[in-house]
Amino acid sequence: MGRGTAVVLAALLAVAGCRPGGGGDAGRSDEGGGPGSGRPSGPALSAVASLTVKGRAPKTGYERSAFGSSWVDTDDNGCGTRDDILKRDLAKVRFRGGHCLVASGTLDDDPYTGRSMRFVRGHSKVDIDHVVALSDAWQKGAGQWDRDKRVAFANDPLNLIAVDASANRGKGDGDAATWLPPNKAYRCDYVAHQVAVKKKYGVWVTRAEKDAMTRVLNRCPDAKLPARGGR
Repeated sequence: MGRGTAVVLAALLAVAGCRPGGGGDAGRSDEGGGPGSGRPSGPALSAVASLTVKGRAPKTGYERSAFGSSWVDTDDNGCGTRDDILKRDLAKVRFRGGHCLVASGTLDDDPYTGRSMRFVRGHSKVDIDHVVALSDAWQKGAGQWDRDKRVAFANDPLNLIAVDASANRGKGDGDAATWLPPNKAYRCDYVAHQVAVKKKYGVWVTRAEKDAMTRVLNRCPDAKLPARGGR
């Protein structure tokens, strides 16, 4: 083969997304990614490896009040954390008596179910969920924290999201090994958020949980590790 012919062939292969001697992307499964897959690991998948693996500690002593009063104003903006998250995650928000109390809004494309629903204060099917449940955190390190760190954890926007209430109740204090959102399209983002929260606060994971996180993120190896809350 002459030099000119070889250059043309190489250009055609590049346009087609192939490499000489390789099969391109054809036949790849969405289960790919991670070590040995030939595909680069994104930051979320890489971060899973940095999480400490330990057994679950007893739940003894856990109570919601250990993480402070519900929805305090930790960012000093004059509004409680719950309303901050509602303002962030809902569309068509209306307020009651100012700019803090969210009276109504719409949760478009709920991340846990994929459905849309209406939020009306006092009659709502929308919960503010801790992506890493407080009880789960308590059993994996938070029981040893001081109160200030627990209050920060419970009110961190990175760890909070508006979701369908029934799905949230079904989750309980489950981790990635025992519960994933029914909406499969959101599972990568969900696990990436859990990894980010656990890495930020030093919450450990069980072996089964780490394996589950890895399985999910192997399907989306380029998923980023979020630095702040939101979808």
